Amino acid sequence: MSDNRLSFAKLFWPSFLAVFIAGLVGMVFFFLILGGVIGSFGDFGPEPLALQDKTVLHLKLSGQIQDESDESFDPTSFRLDRTMGLPEILIGLQEAASDAKIKGIFLEMRNPSMGMATAEELRMALLDFQKSGKFVVAYLTGEQVSQLDYYVSSACKEVYGMHGSSFIWSGLQAESFYFKNLLDELQIGVMVVRGKENDFKSAVEPFFLSKMSDSSRLQMQVILKDLWAQNRNDIAASRQLDTVAIDSLVNNLAVRNLDHAAQQKLLDQTMYRGEVLALLKKKVGIDENTPLRLQAFAKYARDTFHDHQLLARQERHIAVILAEGDVEAEGDQVSTQRMTKLLRQVRDNNEVKAVILRINSPGGSALASEEIWKEVALTAAKKTLYVSMGDYAASGGYYIAMPALKIFANPMTITGSIGVFGVVPYAGDFFENKLGVTTDEVRTHRYGSLSLTKQLSPEELNFMQEEVDAIYLKFIERVSDGRHMTQEEIQQVARGRVWTGKAAQQCGLIDQLGGMHTAIQALQKKTGVSEVVFYPQQEDDTFSTILALLDEELEGEKSQSNAQIPQELLLYYQKYAQIMKMKGLQMRMPFTFSIH
Repeated sequence: MSDNRLSFAKLFWPSFLAVFIAGLVGMVFFFLILGGVIGSFGDFGPEPLALQDKTVLHLKLSGQIQDESDESFDPTSFRLDRTMGLPEILIGLQEAASDAKIKGIFLEMRNPSMGMATAEELRMALLDFQKSGKFVVAYLTGEQVSQLDYYVSSACKEVYGMHGSSFIWSGLQAESFYFKNLLDELQIGVMVVRGKENDFKSAVEPFFLSKMSDSSRLQMQVILKDLWAQNRNDIAASRQLDTVAIDSLVNNLAVRNLDHAAQQKLLDQTMYRGEVLALLKKKVGIDENTPLRLQAFAKYARDTFHDHQLLARQERHIAVILAEGDVEAEGDQVSTQRMTKLLRQVRDNNEVKAVILRINSPGGSALASEEIWKEVALTAAKKTLYVSMGDYAASGGYYIAMPALKIFANPMTITGSIGVFGVVPYAGDFFENKLGVTTDEVRTHRYGSLSLTKQLSPEELNFMQEEVDAIYLKFIERVSDGRHMTQEEIQQVARGRVWTGKAAQQCGLIDQLGGMHTAIQALQKKTGVSEVVFYPQQEDDTFSTILALLDEELEGEKSQSNAQIPQELLLYYQKYAQIMKMKGLQMRMPFTFSIH
């Protein structure tokens, strides 16, 4: 009798082949349709937005505001997630100030995350924009309006807010967590080695103290006092308020919502968002029945920045290298690998006439700091090099700034922290007493390698102390040479102590107060070169541009672009993504339903 059962091979291979062919065909259709979409957009001209007269730019700030723009594609939603970088915002505001079709800016703060120096620079840019005679109207809303939201918004000549939104104006506070009691309970020890007299190097204190040391408390109190003074004075100047009255309001917690803020003249008025939009119509001179022409600032700034960079890189220019994040040997932050590449790129480029190293880093690896310092020094020997400090340029972030001819920092930049430390944990008691795990060892020589299970011996600890002290002395030497001060003078402001930009200027650690724009203007004046190119350079990505066009919505309404992704493109992309996830045998229908 014949066997009518089908073999596994007869079932598997036809199914596999069918899935493979379906995926291949889907990919072909995907790229054919994508090509058609790209073709339908035609050439991207110098004014892709085709702005109409009496346009108002809508500047919504949310998420992380940092120096570098960030862009990532989410295939599950077929959307481009993007955050504006500070250079984009600054250049966008400069361009908008001279754009005759733009009448003003509507600013909405959505609890963005940024440092005080970045907030200060944004504020200065808004003040500069208003010097053109155009308006900036700020509107504060949400369950909780932050003090940073208000600080930036207070630069606007008109500030409005939503009735009842919470706004706790309580001043600045710094809080640290300490782990000593927890480590004691777990019987885990930590051996900390700091450079000689580095009593202000408080980053390691949470491991061996249960509260701030006197040195740490002193420096934190001074920094907060300086930051608050700058914050308060800026607000007082913009809102024409008395600084003593502001301190009284804060001390008494007299402002707890936006209605209180309006009563104290911190705002012009509380009103609903629709009323603010009606007010904007009046400001641009259109009647209440005519739609307000709101254009996403993010799109305007991105295109302005991109077009400017494409033109500038072909001419003699100043290179601005963005160094943001931890100092490290490898990675995509301020790494030896990345910074070496960028510094050599501008150093060997004849079109680059000068360099600004924009540092926004709290520091990191000592070895990486020295390696990057060398590359900065080689670049400074060949090109005029300035440093612009962002929110932080401390410790290793300060170290790499030393070869610069001139250093700029915002008054609220955090810098200095000239010091070194090392931390060696040991958990032998934890393993034995808490987990019942013991260890034993053999070795060929007197000193073995570092082990997590035991403390360093006094001799080993001394060896480590010598190494840390040597690195600290090298740090002092680098700063002494860079700042043209004696090592004794540097030691007086070192010891790991952190300074605000304003205080750093007073003690000689920086040269001039001002943000990125100020540093660029100074170097333009010195070199006679006007064009500026930011590194790493952003390449033209047509696909990302199209996705950005498609995703521009404002309060549920489409932007001026009428571009739409064909539904077929979405379906084929989803099919492709689905096939790429397939692993092993599938129990799946050979087709899907689509309901329109």
